[in-house]
Amino acid sequence: MHFISQKIDDYAVKHSQEEPDLLAALTRETFQKILQPRMLSGHYQGRLLSMLSKLIKPDNILEIGTYTGYSALCLSEGLQKRGSLHTIDINEELTEIQKKYFDLSEYKEQIHQYLGNALEIIPTLKLKFDLVFIDADKPNYPAYFELIIEKMNPGGIIITDNVLWSGKVVEKVKEDDESTKALLRYNKMMVEDKRIETIMLPIRDGLSISRIKD
Repeated sequence: MHFISQKIDDYAVKHSQEEPDLLAALTRETFQKILQPRMLSGHYQGRLLSMLSKLIKPDNILEIGTYTGYSALCLSEGLQKRGSLHTIDINEELTEIQKKYFDLSEYKEQIHQYLGNALEIIPTLKLKFDLVFIDADKPNYPAYFELIIEKMNPGGIIITDNVLWSGKVVEKVKEDDESTKALLRYNKMMVEDKRIETIMLPIRDGLSISRIKD
């Protein structure tokens, strides 16, 4: 769903940083071989993730929802030299393409892949994070937030994808629509929790940026 006109969207993309060659190749392979390729962060959002990571200069990044690895590679562009990115996905079928492109990148020694349930894996990570990207199963968004908030450094940033959910968050919610219900709870949490400050951006499917208060 586009929240602005297609012409304006195209113009914004045209006047943003070009997509690196490795990520362009990953985009092509994702669309050729993977079901639901539109789950990919893509060029425009990917450049935004890269820019935010470069501004934050994180030592440690946590990503919940790897998919084919596109967003992880974008976020890695801002990592400090000794920094690390930890990315979790439950889909075993995607690990091969993730690893292929991670190994082709300059960040291959800094990226750590985890396969399994993020709710079980996150508590085992003995790290404090400067940047977290949430882009996984929507019903668990509130639970992810409660797990990661205690693992964030002061001033750390949480970026959350799909918070507008194709506009469903402002429509009448169907009784069986657990994803939209969870996103409504999550969005309310992010604006009401006194430990953070949040801004929501109508970019692509909605992106919120939350900062942990010092």
